[in-house]
Amino acid sequence: MFATRSITAILIVATLMTSATTARVARQLAACPQSPNCVSSQADDGQHAIKPFAFTGSAQTAWDQLRSAILSQQRTSIVEEDANYLHAEARSRVFGFIDDVEFLLVPEEQLIHVRSAARTGHSDFGVNRRRVERLRRAFTGQ
Repeated sequence: MFATRSITAILIVATLMTSATTARVARQLAACPQSPNCVSSQADDGQHAIKPFAFTGSAQTAWDQLRSAILSQQRTSIVEEDANYLHAEARSRVFGFIDDVEFLLVPEEQLIHVRSAARTGHSDFGVNRRRVERLRRAFTGQ
């Protein structure tokens, strides 16, 4: 009985590892689910795929520009950040649904990978794709 509970506890803790830990170790953001409410620059299928953010110059400058772009968005806040990973939450205007927006800096490729996904529901009616493109415009200053 004790062994079963211990194993269950270990499995729960392992399951609750943050996306940040996974991203740092694997240099990979979580895969999108089958539902159409997610986009990712690391997705291979057309339904979920979106381009990463490309930059020239220093990675630190690009990361600072990204932070500014995120903080310029309404109802969006940064909830976790380290040297190469950033997790923000974006709340919908009417119902306050939370979407997760994640970024992974890959300096040697001069890219910032992005993933934006709804926490609930099946379809997001293109909200996450539009959010990423709006952030891209803010990031590039367009």
